Amino acid sequence: MAIPVQPRTAPDADAIRAIALKTLNALPAEFRAHLGDVVLIVEEFADDETLATLGIEHPLDLSGLYHGRPVGDKSSMESGALPDRIHLYRRAILEEWIETGIGLDELVAHVMIHEVGHHFGLSDADMHALEDMVGDA
Repeated sequence: MAIPVQPRTAPDADAIRAIALKTLNALPAEFRAHLGDVVLIVEEFADDETLATLGIEHPLDLSGLYHGRPVGDKSSMESGALPDRIHLYRRAILEEWIETGIGLDELVAHVMIHEVGHHFGLSDADMHALEDMVGDA
């Protein structure tokens, strides 16, 4: 007798958001203290304008993006600016998940930490170190 196979569905935006928030909560307190005003947005794809600005031809080639100014570049004299935003692009993340076989939690955490790193103006080496810290938590 065959065992019925349950249909699988791709994780939705809420699932991606939950993983991203879990990642943020695992960051050291000194990082979390400066992320309260950053808006997290999970979308299916980057829009055409964003892709064109970045010189990216296919929307599956962009899994995340930070919009804003790094913490060290901000001025108290600025007003009226949009809040800093981290965009996660669900379909690109899912495509990478399928192609690489990396666990979804690990992949979303990697993208999220990379974008958080841009918020703080971190180097790639610093982003990797932060990712290692969160992975150990």
